[in-house]
This record gives sequence, structure tokens and C-alpha cells, in this order.
Amino acid sequence: MYHINIQQGNFLDQATVEQVKAGMTRSQVRYLLGTPMVADPFNKECWDYIYYLKNGRTHHIDSRRVTVYFDGDKVARLDKPTAAEAAAQDASAAKVKNGRVY
Repeated sequence: MYHINIQQGNFLDQATVEQVKAGMTRSQVRYLLGTPMVADPFNKECWDYIYYLKNGRTHHIDSRRVTVYFDGDKVARLDKPTAAEAAAQDASAAKVKNGRVY
């Protein structure tokens, strides 16, 4: 039986995430990372970028979360995967290409 890959959210490579620095404006972050996946109606000072990939054949799940915190219109801090976590996630995501596992 064939099971499709389920991919949801914003895929962000680590190089792009590393470009986000404290002091950047909201529009600069949106230009780099795109529109956030989750907009919290109760906290306008926080943007969540969530990525989820479930391999249909192996049922392996990859997920990544990047959270950008703002103070007014400027980036205050950024919660992101460590370099080691991001490298492992990038390697795993590279195996799934055009819906196929290589």
C-alpha cells in the first residue's frame, strides 16, 4: 500500500535562520523567513515557524520549530534548533525529494 509523505509548515534551512539577528524589523524577518505558520492572537510579540514532515513509507517524523520574539517592531531574541539538530534535520529532509525517498 502506498502512503504519501505529509509535509506541513514553513521549511527553513539553517543558513536562512542564522541571518535573523536581534534588532531586525518585522518586515525584514518576514522577507527572510516568510509568513509565520502560527499567529498567536494573544501574543503579537511572538511568531512561530513550525515545520512537520511525516514520511509515508517509513512513518519517520521530522519537525522543526523556530520562534521569533519581538520587542515592539524589532527582534528581541530567537529560539532555534542548535547547529547539530539542524544538520541532522537537513540531512533527513534531503532524503525526501519530490515525494520520494532516496
